[in-house]
Amino acid sequence: MSSSSSLRPAPNCKETSKIELEIVELTPALRAFARRFLRSEDDIDDLVQETLLKALNSLHLYKPGTSLKSWLFTILRNTFCTNYRRQKREPAGMDAAMEQVAIAPTQEWVLRERELQRALTLLSDDRRRALTLVAAGTSYEDAARMCGCRIGTLKSRVSRARECLAQMLGHHLVD
Repeated sequence: MSSSSSLRPAPNCKETSKIELEIVELTPALRAFARRFLRSEDDIDDLVQETLLKALNSLHLYKPGTSLKSWLFTILRNTFCTNYRRQKREPAGMDAAMEQVAIAPTQEWVLRERELQRALTLLSDDRRRALTLVAAGTSYEDAARMCGCRIGTLKSRVSRARECLAQMLGHHLVD
């Protein structure tokens, strides 16, 4: 964020002070608009402050006679979008720390997948089909229709299939 000492004076000081007063009057509206994007009051304050700083630094670009409120809202929205994209690109804090956490070797996951595939082949066809459909993201209603049974029956099959898999694999599956 830029410091306030980097503000550029606009050519017409009387016009500028009038616009600056209007900006101050619009600050509550900016805060309300920022709440659409953020929940934390601190984040809202930061976004509004950054918006005001950018607006004051770019005051020479504002065209008198146009909507100052719209101009400020556009700056706020663009600032939010820029910050959001930056956060996605450059994880900070806990996100960065989590990326450095050691990941289990891929061999272990390959072995677990093989165990799971073997256990799935031991399930009855109706239970295996119900479980794989639901695990693949198919809704219970659609899966029941595909299996030719009622939703309650399908849920029962999925539940029993999970129980059997948990017993065969020797541990409880995590939701």
